[in-house]
Amino acid sequence: MIARDALAQLPVRTALPALREALDGAGTAVLCAPPGTGKTTLVPLELAGLTGAGPRRRVLVAEPRRIAARAAARRMAWLLGEKTGEQVGFTVRGERRAGPRTAVEVVTTGVLLQRLQRDPELAGVDVVVLDECHERHLDADTCAAFLLDVRETLRPELRLVAASATTDAQGWARLLGGSEGAAQVVEAAGVSHPVDVVWAPPERPVRPAHGLRVDPALLTHVAGVVRRALRERSGDVLCFLPGVGEIGRVAGELAGVGAEVLQVHGRAPAEVQDAVLAGGDGFRRVVLATSVAESSLTVPGVRVVVDSGLARVPRMDHARGLSALTTVRASRAAARQRAGRAGREAPGVVYRCWAEGEDARLPAFPEPEIKVADLTAFALQTACWGDPAASGLALLDPPPAGALAAAREVLTAIGAVDGDGRATPRGARMARMGVHPRLARALLDGAAEVGVKRAAEVVALLSEEPPRTYGDDLAAAWRTARRGGDGYAARWRQEARRLASVGAEPGVARGSGGAGAGGGSVSDGSAGSGAAVGARAGAGASTRAGAGASDDVVAGLVAALAFPERVARARGVGGYLMASGTGAELAGAGPGAGARAGDGSRLRDAGWLAVAVADRPVASVSARVRLAAVIDEETACAAARALYSSGEEVGWSDGEVVARTVTRLGAIELASRPLAAPDPELLRDAVVSGLRREGLGLLRWSPAAQALRQRMAFVHREVGAPWPDVSDAALLERAWDWLGVELGRARRRADLERIDAGQALNRLMPWATGDAARFDALAPERIEVPSGSCIRVDYGGEQPVLAVKLQELFGWHESPRVADGRVPVLVHLLSPAGRPAAVTADLASFWRDGYRSVRAELRGRYPKHPWPEDPTTAEPTRHTSARLKRG
Repeated sequence: MIARDALAQLPVRTALPALREALDGAGTAVLCAPPGTGKTTLVPLELAGLTGAGPRRRVLVAEPRRIAARAAARRMAWLLGEKTGEQVGFTVRGERRAGPRTAVEVVTTGVLLQRLQRDPELAGVDVVVLDECHERHLDADTCAAFLLDVRETLRPELRLVAASATTDAQGWARLLGGSEGAAQVVEAAGVSHPVDVVWAPPERPVRPAHGLRVDPALLTHVAGVVRRALRERSGDVLCFLPGVGEIGRVAGELAGVGAEVLQVHGRAPAEVQDAVLAGGDGFRRVVLATSVAESSLTVPGVRVVVDSGLARVPRMDHARGLSALTTVRASRAAARQRAGRAGREAPGVVYRCWAEGEDARLPAFPEPEIKVADLTAFALQTACWGDPAASGLALLDPPPAGALAAAREVLTAIGAVDGDGRATPRGARMARMGVHPRLARALLDGAAEVGVKRAAEVVALLSEEPPRTYGDDLAAAWRTARRGGDGYAARWRQEARRLASVGAEPGVARGSGGAGAGGGSVSDGSAGSGAAVGARAGAGASTRAGAGASDDVVAGLVAALAFPERVARARGVGGYLMASGTGAELAGAGPGAGARAGDGSRLRDAGWLAVAVADRPVASVSARVRLAAVIDEETACAAARALYSSGEEVGWSDGEVVARTVTRLGAIELASRPLAAPDPELLRDAVVSGLRREGLGLLRWSPAAQALRQRMAFVHREVGAPWPDVSDAALLERAWDWLGVELGRARRRADLERIDAGQALNRLMPWATGDAARFDALAPERIEVPSGSCIRVDYGGEQPVLAVKLQELFGWHESPRVADGRVPVLVHLLSPAGRPAAVTADLASFWRDGYRSVRAELRGRYPKHPWPEDPTTAEPTRHTSARLKRG
């Protein structure tokens, strides 16, 4: 029996007429409805005609998370008085409850993408509702783009609704409206109860979150705020934390709190999720949840929210080739969503674990995943859709060009796309597997080596990182999952069965599909270079893996196939170098873990690792290994053989040229031997490389050489061509032009230190044009002054400087000029003792206006020297007055 009383109380009902009108007209609409209004439950039922209003239609509802999809389907089925799988069903990865009578089906956005790829027309579907589109998950954005493409080219009658509690409504309206103008925005007013805000920052500063690390002091503080909320307020408490690890830590600190402590996250068992969403039985509850509880889900009985202010989002570290979740500050929009959970049923309160002054500095909205996440799966989806560049797709934010190019490089390397970016048959099969393309590649190629069941089991471990308590050894974690009775083990077994099924489907066999299929010898390095290109290798016949291989060998092979650029060789205790060139260090398995890398883990003494999960700690140049498998060199070379290379290397190292034949696996040097007769040109290039690395200071710069360089720099600055640039950068760039002869003989730093830089610089003079003959005229090394002295000119500053005793310039009416008279020389007038007395670039003006005061000051200090009243007619001299009289 339909729960009509419950349906009638849902506030979104008032917006339904406008929504129907928009869909009957343009066919698209943006629905903005606050949490608790019924947009996720009543709207699909009404659009499907299941409540008795309107024609019968088939409605597809896309949710960003599995827990939300299951909860929404159960809630709608309850409103109809049915069980899920009848008129309302759901499909998530690995689980489907729907039948021939199903009119409303709730799916995850990932499942919807798979359906669109198999059946772009979505045959039989009349309406698609994209729920919680404000969260800007990459799959949801991709679904919206594909659906708009379907409406434009195949099914203009397909209706599309973008539904959200808080979103950029106008941006979505423009996107959905397309060329016909903005789609209609339909707003539903919610019945919201007041929510008080209590600012509860830690008393002492805590370290900012970085990567997966959250300061334990903050988690202790959050637990304390939960206890405070239980004392001060009534009702259940909903506490938002960034991830499963933090939930477990806070749950441990709440032991004996006097309330039932429940944990809600994507990994929680279905029965736990059901218990939380069903409400309590009178005993107070503390629900510790990730951001899954921000929207889509209603947790009955909640009157208090405790917000840690943190969220966990995907990020791609392109510099190290590491893609992982990272902890960030939650946006103001997310904080509003979280706070609203306290006012769904009655007035409530939110305790925010940060200072009020910090609130304005938080980001307004969460950053779209398309801007920051790994785009490899997105690039494969668009390639299979027929638009590899994603240039024809309607997206709120375009994908960053660099990230998309890096994604295409990976796909090309694993044989998923061809040289034009089009999906290969192998790539199409990968896209249907429902896992990251790297893992799909590992499943395909690993199944050919070790059997589909075992490969699927390892890939299932890699698709959802095991709990920290499983340790950091992938093979050991595999064994733990097999015998485990926890929620993770149950999900792992279900996913392993699903992957074994899709992996066993007929498709591209090893050895076909172009690059990445596994053909070729291990020594074939022609496929390319770079971390991403390392993914091209398949498992070679030279590995020791096979149907009877041990768990350790199988785990290592499959992990290496998924992440070939992360195969790593030991360098020192606990340190490794990955084939990508990134350093890596072993990390402990975390608080409460059973196995730690520094305390008994098999990884500690391994010579080679296949790194499955890694992140980068704050202020660290190395990655931190969180999950890896022990492998040997043979497996590493087989899995990453496109990075295998052997050739001559001549380079500069530790002050000398080193010539050798080197075998490498990416950045890892496997073997080397001295090269007896290296190419002379390579030797010279190596010396130039050393000079560029260590600088021109390696050469011998005598005072004369430095002065010559300064004069040449002056002429280049004032006259220009054909006079050469002699800056460090220019000289290093043209090293062959002026150091060629000496460089041909140099082999080490000592050889460079013997090179006379001044003599070599002369080769850069414009001798061919004849201009070199004018060098002394343009920039004279010395200038003769009236006393007969030839004084050196200093060209080291912005203006040439002539430092000369004042008496030597008597009778000289004008300052000297150089560079064909264009540049006046700055004259430093010295006392008889050689100390600065005045500076002028206009000697005539000095004699007229400045000399009198200088004369008055110096004649008493140096009475033996001449100080005539009219210096322009006096005799210049280097001597005293008495010496001048003697002649």
